[in-house]
Amino acid sequence: MIAKIKSLLGIKTVDYRELVKSGAEIIDVRSKGEYAGGHIRGSKNIPVDSLSSHISKLKKDKVIITCCASGMRSGAAKSMLKSNGFKDVHNGGNWQSLQNKIS
Repeated sequence: MIAKIKSLLGIKTVDYRELVKSGAEIIDVRSKGEYAGGHIRGSKNIPVDSLSSHISKLKKDKVIITCCASGMRSGAAKSMLKSNGFKDVHNGGNWQSLQNKIS
């Protein structure tokens, strides 16, 4: 029922597992200490407060999934990337939840 309502409203469901299989890059925007306490294997740790200085190291044509502890910082990171010309960016929200979606 919820899927049907989302479809009618034009809300697309993101298949994070498929994005990762297709080569999406996961950027974890938590602090280095938070990241050291646990993270998604293969993800890159770029804290949101230093993301702007690392943007040139990321590829604009690559699919990017941002994640953090709750979804707030990853949402801010998504906005920052989009405003810098990145086309295909997804807010994966909480890193543990995202890990469950891609496993």
